[in-house]
Amino acid sequence: MKNTLILIIICLGAAVCPAQPSGGHHEIVVYTTAEKTEYRLTRTDANPFVRSVQPLESEICIFVNPRKTFQTFLGIGGAITDAAAEVFAKLPEPKQQELLTAYFDRSKGIGYTLARTSIHSSDFASESYTYVNEGDKELTTFSIDHDRQYRIPLIKRAIAAAGGRLTLFASPWSPPAFMKSNKSMLKGGTLLPEYYNPKSRLNYNKAISGIGNPNSLNTKA
Repeated sequence: MKNTLILIIICLGAAVCPAQPSGGHHEIVVYTTAEKTEYRLTRTDANPFVRSVQPLESEICIFVNPRKTFQTFLGIGGAITDAAAEVFAKLPEPKQQELLTAYFDRSKGIGYTLARTSIHSSDFASESYTYVNEGDKELTTFSIDHDRQYRIPLIKRAIAAAGGRLTLFASPWSPPAFMKSNKSMLKGGTLLPEYYNPKSRLNYNKAISGIGNPNSLNTKA
């Protein structure tokens, strides 16, 4: 299992990107990240496209048809959880900046353009919490103050490191316990029909817009 996992990581770490040199001929540029090497998104190969006959079944081929398109590519990024934010806050400032540059800087790092965060707590948090008091059906107590200690400061710094623009995808890990069939934020359960409304999403959009990131998305609570 360990060897398989390492192989998967190495395979996922190899990326191919189409490029067009000055001569007008397209080529494939290969960047590799691999364990126990110095490869960290390192350019390791480049091969031009050439005309070819029908390949044999034994040959490895990638077929690219630029006239055939599918879904829109939104971006690549990672999760900003409570756990990540709490650990980040404990790092010395130089290490914090090193991490932000490595992930979000477009020229010196890998240039993440997308970040996911949770509405309320998730499994990756030191405690379970929600943005409203238990039983508050009208959401009058809605507040994201809990996130202002760790998660929002990290989101702000990530936005700055990304050049001032970062798509934020916010998704609830679980609704508040009183909104669920099992009355618990844990152990499964489903959202009760009387809470199928967008009010909580509107509250979150309004609150999160105050941190300086106009480009945000979220899913239904």
